[in-house]
Amino acid sequence: MRVAAIDIGTNSVLLLVAERRGDTIVAITERATITRLGQGVDATRTLAPEAVRRTLDCLGRYAEEIRAAGVTHVAVAGTSAMRDAAGGESFRAEAKALLGVEPRVISGREEAELTFEGAMTGLGLSGSVTVVDVGGGSTEIVTGDVATGPDRAVSLDVGSVRLTERHVRTDPPTANEIRAVRQDVRKALDGSGMVPTRTIVGVAGTVTTLAAYALDVVPYDSERVHGARLSGERVDGAVEALAAMSLTERRKLGSVQPDRADVIVAGGLIVAEVLSWARDSIGFSGGATDVEFVASDRGVRWGLAKRLFFPSVA
Repeated sequence: MRVAAIDIGTNSVLLLVAERRGDTIVAITERATITRLGQGVDATRTLAPEAVRRTLDCLGRYAEEIRAAGVTHVAVAGTSAMRDAAGGESFRAEAKALLGVEPRVISGREEAELTFEGAMTGLGLSGSVTVVDVGGGSTEIVTGDVATGPDRAVSLDVGSVRLTERHVRTDPPTANEIRAVRQDVRKALDGSGMVPTRTIVGVAGTVTTLAAYALDVVPYDSERVHGARLSGERVDGAVEALAAMSLTERRKLGSVQPDRADVIVAGGLIVAEVLSWARDSIGFSGGATDVEFVASDRGVRWGLAKRLFFPSVA
């Protein structure tokens, strides 16, 4: 049995084709395409026609791969942009015509739970963890135990695309713009009601790009990034370096996808602020290394696949 799981996010569309071998899920194909479905959604609350077309073109290519792989079950989830924007009915209908399955718009809480379930695969962690999924339109935070699953989850309306569109006007961003991004993130975190753990697991393209840049992983290698541990100082240093570059300079980096270069600074600031919030919440007065930060190359799509293979986890 082979399954396909697609995560239609605000910034990117992710595909996983996988099969089950015993109790292990094995990836056959993974794809990530930046389509920026959430273009302008923070301001207009509607899906831009050009963003819809880019995303449908991507789904058409994915559909061909799914058919060629002999997939028997398909799950498709839409997240922040599809939750926030009007006009999604026609998009979902066209997506269904391509994929055979209509994308299901999931709540922020379910997105967080799927992220937790997917992020933990292959990390070998134990005990209490906090999973942070930095998306284009929202950031999901979920706490729980690796053995028993998530217990609390929240979705915050701060994401790399949303905050870039809201605050960044200059290239490179000014100190005031950086401060405004950080303030929005900290306000959302402080009002979330969440209590972070000492181990923070970061998920999604912002995190994996940040890890690849910090560790100089060029070309991108998921095996080197998945499970990588970064100190808070290293995260802060990477974000500061990226923020000091022009957009043209960031686009030339081998570790940063050119289509992500414009939002990676805001995304990185979200990660840095999460770690600062975690240290403050836990009460550490020492250095940034008091909080353990682990990068995960897996998320919603892996959670969707897990539920297809093991329905009892749903």
